[in-house]
Amino acid sequence: MASIAYTIIREMNRLGMIVDLSHVSTGTMRDALSTTEAPVIFSHSSAYELCNSSRNVKDDVLLSLAKNGGIVMVNFYSKFLSCNENSTVHDAVAHINHIRRVAGIDHVGLGAGFDGINFTPKGLEDVSTYPTLFAELLGEGWSVEELKKLAGENFLRVMREVEKIRDEKKRAGVRPYEDHPNFRTEDPYNCTSS
Repeated sequence: MASIAYTIIREMNRLGMIVDLSHVSTGTMRDALSTTEAPVIFSHSSAYELCNSSRNVKDDVLLSLAKNGGIVMVNFYSKFLSCNENSTVHDAVAHINHIRRVAGIDHVGLGAGFDGINFTPKGLEDVSTYPTLFAELLGEGWSVEELKKLAGENFLRVMREVEKIRDEKKRAGVRPYEDHPNFRTEDPYNCTSS
């Protein structure tokens, strides 16, 4: 991982900022997971194995995420669920179940993305349809306790763990991580990291 990105992630850990990997490349996902001390999130991504969108998370990354303690919050944009404009609540359930199978129940959440998507699954058009989603998951053997984790407990756990890492660094007196750029003499307005 480039020095500056490594520095940024370590500083985010020190400050108690959650690292969100939903808009990064697979290589950056892997690099970030190998660098961070705190759990990360994918705030609105789905399972790559079910839809090969670059936004979605590959299985090897899901396995690393489980070791990290982070979560994938499943996006309900049809193009990330079925790779086209048409999807159903069953497609969302398939992504949730896939992430649960690969990473485990503690590493999946709901990211929806209703505020920024124009193609939603049939039967899952907005948050008022969450009872339909939960009924489908109950029908597939999910317990009420597992649904609570999916609905928010997993995300709250990640927040607590990120804050715990921050507090440990503060108690240890860890100073800010800094990457001092080398200024180019030929162009004083442009700089690069060493």
